[in-house]
Amino acid sequence: MKTAAARKPPPAPPLTDTDIIQLAQIYHPNSSTPLPPFILSEASHETLISYLHARAASPNSSVSVSEYVSALLSLTQLHPSLLSLTSALILSYTSLFCSHEIPHDRHSLYTLQLFSSHLDCISFPDLASIIDTILCYVHQIINSDDSHILILLSNCLRLIKTSSEVDKPIHYFNSAIDKMLSFNWGNVFMLKMVEILSDFPLLYKDKERDFLNKVFSGMKNVEIQDLPGLVYQLLILASKGFGKREVVEGIVMHFGENLAGKWGSIGRQVEGTVLLHVNFAVKQDPSLGQEVLALVRSDCCAFNHFAVAVLLSVARIRRFTERTMGVLKTALFAAYKDSRFALGCKWLSDDLKEEYLKTARVMEKALLRTVNESNGGGEHVVPSIVQLGFLLLEGVEKEICKDFNKIDGIMGPEELFNEVLRSLFEIHDMSRNEIIEQCKLRILSLNPEQGLLIIRLIGCLIRRYLYPMLEHVSHLKALLDYYAFMNGNVSSHLVTALLPLIKQSRDLQDYIILVLRKAMFRREESVRYAATNSIIDLVLGEKQSQRDETISLQESSSQASCSQQQPEILCAAGSGLFWELNGLLQRCLFQQAKVRKILYYGLVKLVLVDPLSAGSVFDFLLPHFFQFYKKDADVQLDVYKCVKSETGKIYIEEPLDCLLSCISWILLLQPHCKTNHSSNSWASLGFSLTQENEQAERAWSAESMSNALSNIRKILRKGDFEGLLGRTKDAGSTPVEEEKHKCASLILSGIIEVMLNIIINEFGKATDAEKMDLEKELFEFVIIHNSLRKNLHTTRQSGGVKRGSLRLSANDGSEKLDLSCTILSEERIALLATSAICQLLYTAQESWKPVAPENHSQPSSGKDSVPHVNIFSFALELCMRQLKSYTCAAKDDPMRMLIYGDINQLGPPLLKMAWFLFSASVPDKVNKKGARGKKGFDGKKEYLQSVLACLEELIRINLFHSGYLDLMDDLVSIPVPGDVLRSDANDGPNDEYEVATDVVMKSDELFIQKSIRPLLYELLVHSFFHEVKVLSDIMCLIATKLPEEGRNRVGNWARGICKRKKISNPKVAKSIANLALTLSSAPNDLIIAQEMAAELLTVVGKESSDLPETSYYIINKSTSADIASIILQFLDSTITDIEWIGIKLKERSCSYKRHISSQQWGEKASELVIEETLYSRAEAVVNVASFFVLMNLEEAEAEKLLMLAARFYKNLARITKLHSASKGCKQRLPSLKFQKLVEETFRQLTAPLYNFVADMQTKQQESEKGKGIVKKIKRENRCIPDLIYQIEDCEKYLIQLSKASKVNLLRHAKRSTCRDFKIHFSMEGEDGNDDNEVVAETESSSGEENEAADLGAVDRGEEGEHLANVEDLECEDDEVEEEAELDEAALHRAKRSKARIVEDSEED
Repeated sequence: MKTAAARKPPPAPPLTDTDIIQLAQIYHPNSSTPLPPFILSEASHETLISYLHARAASPNSSVSVSEYVSALLSLTQLHPSLLSLTSALILSYTSLFCSHEIPHDRHSLYTLQLFSSHLDCISFPDLASIIDTILCYVHQIINSDDSHILILLSNCLRLIKTSSEVDKPIHYFNSAIDKMLSFNWGNVFMLKMVEILSDFPLLYKDKERDFLNKVFSGMKNVEIQDLPGLVYQLLILASKGFGKREVVEGIVMHFGENLAGKWGSIGRQVEGTVLLHVNFAVKQDPSLGQEVLALVRSDCCAFNHFAVAVLLSVARIRRFTERTMGVLKTALFAAYKDSRFALGCKWLSDDLKEEYLKTARVMEKALLRTVNESNGGGEHVVPSIVQLGFLLLEGVEKEICKDFNKIDGIMGPEELFNEVLRSLFEIHDMSRNEIIEQCKLRILSLNPEQGLLIIRLIGCLIRRYLYPMLEHVSHLKALLDYYAFMNGNVSSHLVTALLPLIKQSRDLQDYIILVLRKAMFRREESVRYAATNSIIDLVLGEKQSQRDETISLQESSSQASCSQQQPEILCAAGSGLFWELNGLLQRCLFQQAKVRKILYYGLVKLVLVDPLSAGSVFDFLLPHFFQFYKKDADVQLDVYKCVKSETGKIYIEEPLDCLLSCISWILLLQPHCKTNHSSNSWASLGFSLTQENEQAERAWSAESMSNALSNIRKILRKGDFEGLLGRTKDAGSTPVEEEKHKCASLILSGIIEVMLNIIINEFGKATDAEKMDLEKELFEFVIIHNSLRKNLHTTRQSGGVKRGSLRLSANDGSEKLDLSCTILSEERIALLATSAICQLLYTAQESWKPVAPENHSQPSSGKDSVPHVNIFSFALELCMRQLKSYTCAAKDDPMRMLIYGDINQLGPPLLKMAWFLFSASVPDKVNKKGARGKKGFDGKKEYLQSVLACLEELIRINLFHSGYLDLMDDLVSIPVPGDVLRSDANDGPNDEYEVATDVVMKSDELFIQKSIRPLLYELLVHSFFHEVKVLSDIMCLIATKLPEEGRNRVGNWARGICKRKKISNPKVAKSIANLALTLSSAPNDLIIAQEMAAELLTVVGKESSDLPETSYYIINKSTSADIASIILQFLDSTITDIEWIGIKLKERSCSYKRHISSQQWGEKASELVIEETLYSRAEAVVNVASFFVLMNLEEAEAEKLLMLAARFYKNLARITKLHSASKGCKQRLPSLKFQKLVEETFRQLTAPLYNFVADMQTKQQESEKGKGIVKKIKRENRCIPDLIYQIEDCEKYLIQLSKASKVNLLRHAKRSTCRDFKIHFSMEGEDGNDDNEVVAETESSSGEENEAADLGAVDRGEEGEHLANVEDLECEDDEVEEEAELDEAALHRAKRSKARIVEDSEED
């Protein structure tokens, strides 16, 4: 034993930690020297670990521990037996780090990075211990150095998930993840986790979503300077496939909502940096760009200012430019259309309507905020903003802009376009040149309407930023070079927009004058018209500028200094561009009639702006006027000279009526003929006058004009028109001469209107005796005017009159008293003022007095025998012409206030005349059967229709303007004559219009109740059908402005009329039924439609005892077709509403799946309410349509019904798809309302609809061959196959939903085995006489039969009452289904069903 002990080797000498470090420096992996036994011995592991703790307690522990761990790890790689030492070393170091016994600095980071490469050799229990230690340490992480330990976390989790040492390592992995998510993450920990998340093993989608929700919920507390780095790491994470959609949405929502406006300029700079990061990430990974587009396209809630900025930044990438701009444009215009549609949908709740309006407002504010904040780091998006602004312009529709002018709080696309580019012009100097250049290019390339919008923008920029715009005069000059090639309206508005710049840039003014001089010599008439307008605008602009300067001087100077400056101001008023452009203006007097007319009215505007210019204007017109007026000649007024004939064409060369109108207006504006002009007026023409001669010349010009008008007035009263019209007793009358005489009559009728305007203006200053003479003179002129107009009637029919290129005077109106057919040119300006027409209306009413029988045969020269019917027709014709031309006059036109004034003053006289004519038209209690009485009755009745037509046009003009309520107040103030109303006028249907005493009504509803309702009832009683049609249109116009309660009251009253008043006139019946349907509130509107349809069935269909008993006397044989048409039209609008709501529900359901909050859960509940309402409306449509499929309809109504049915089934298929759960989601049960809708559809509509189609085809086969039958077959070949396809497509989705929900939805569906059809291909022969028919029998597929048979086995026990379950929102999101899917199916269907007619087979 002693020998054996002596032979045992001595124990290996222990090595110190310093020896180990030195040993690691000597040894290397390729060294052949063996390691010391002390290191290889397992007993020494505890000693080696103790050295680690000792070094951790040393003063310079960070460096010493790092050196020791690095040395020991390098030695462990040299021998396999040291792997256990590695595990113990990592565990010990992790414990020391988490207990803060080791400093957390760059040395510890280096050490942890070394450990990461040695984790593969660690066992599962040790990995679990490391993870537990780190997770217990998480709450102690305060700064970035503390988070270094997290480097080990991701690798440990990866190794655990793939470990084979235990049976189910995934359980521990999931528990570790859940434990990590349960912590309250600090900012430092969150930033480090985002950095290392990409190294985590593959997570499930729900875990990825939970991680990102944790990150974005903690981003609110992150320091703002750390946000760009965090976003960059998130984008890297997303580019590696980790929740791309969630990352993009989270970034957009955080910066768009949580960070909005918190940090001022610093926040904008941070947003700019983030935008650059997003731009760079999209360049590296284009799929991120696709996610950005998909987010905004599918969820309008994500449309905030940062989302707009991101899209604009992405648009800088060439491959995304077009798509990004398209998404922004589509989103904005979709919001506008949705808000407009929501306001018009009467069965949507007010909250939902306000939601759509709010969405449009939010989008507008988001875009404007992006523009306003683009100067704080988002400068790189400026080119995209410019491009977007002009894209918005290209999508502007005139109708949409008008609609949004009526909605408070919404700018509309046109105003938004202006505001975007205006703000950009103000904020960014670098964008100004691009904006002006784009304006130039698009004015030249776009259509005139869009060009005018851009010119309006240029005018706004010039007015607001005058001096900056001076830097871009060169671009504007380049645009003016294309003046002669633009649309005339565009070119003239361009010069008008540039007028404020002329004051600051004489060079620009000279250039414009040069361009206009060239344009006046162009051959194109439209160019000369535009140039004339521009010349007038130049002169007016200068006068307006001088007047503004005068006002500012008067306000800033004292009275004494102002009086000293007055002579200089007066001297400057008469000079300037008017005489500088005298040559061009003189040339206008030798152009076409339209050019001269533009000039004449331009001169009136000049006097309106500068009254002191009247003398200069008279001097200018006097030589030209004396060419047609010669006081000493036999024919003093040479009207015949104004008409010319050239190459067989007759045209009016001089619009003498417009010239006289111009002179008369200037004289009326200068009542005492005190006109002034400067000495430069004649000096510019080569004369020099003394002061006395100048004053005398001024007085002579004005007096000459005034005397000439007085003399012309006397000549016209004589009634000798042979000389004026160029007729002689001996001369023959050739067709050409006759046409010239008629043209002269046209001019003369306009001159008479001018004289009438003068006469009526003299009424206000005349005494009673003078008024009698003026009234007599007025009647005489009216008689003359009517006689001249009668001579022109045959000319209108032959089409031989041509006034230059376009007749602009007011006497180019309709010859018939049906004033609604009057056609007016856009530039038409009336010759009579509105006040004059009002006086005519009052005079016409007062002058209608019974004529004694003994005086009936006397001559019509005296007042007592004047046929007052002439003034009625004349006044009403002028009134309608005035109203039609009012909308064509520009709002800022000085002539508008002069001629039209307050257009609403026509309202009271028109209403008074309506009551007067009605009382005169209604026969007395003792009917006189004389022919003369019959004639007077018919004449007044005809005028009543014209009066109501004028009143309708007046209300239409004011409907959406500020003067609407003032007009209603004036109309309500007119008393209703009680003697003309029947005693039973308030009986019968009026009980449907009961109004509570405590209801406060506005003037418009009071007008309906007080005037329109009793008048309409009386007109119905006396069978004034045309008048009733006009009056019902007026009621419908006013009702659009009423609140819902007011509209419902009017609708109920109209419903009472339909029930209790028998009407045989189809158009009147259609109008009254339309009032009852469109003005009744939901759901009463469809109930009324159903009752009317049931009554229609008793008239035009098969009677049945099961039909509900209704009584609508308005429905009879003569009115049935029109009533059916209006009901089908109403169903069309209702199906349109259903279609829109279905699309919106689809979009809302997609957005709900993205992010759920408490507010959005409330929105989900509102969505269910909308669905229930949608099902109720759809079921009501089915109930109404079920009556129509049993009727014997006319061809047009039958075809309309088939098309409506096809649209209904298409929308029912869309609604069914909304109930189908997405892939991976839990299927919810269809609601009871939806089940009832499907049941009623198949029971009441589908089966009878097939019989209806079969009856249609039977009638087609029995009808005679002819030209009409071929067109009918072609129409049915389109609508019938489409209907069948939509029904079967809807059934397909119902079968899928039934299988998924285990609820049989096709209990009442017609089995597919019973739907065998013959398809007839009807083709015309080459000779057009023979029809060849090819019969092909189509059988249903066995697959559909099996599917329908399977539904019979569905357990009907599950059909009890239940609530609709909310979908499982943790399922994987599907992409939003595109509407293009339906379009593709329709295209396939159209190809498959070309030229087919479907009917039931003989076997059925």
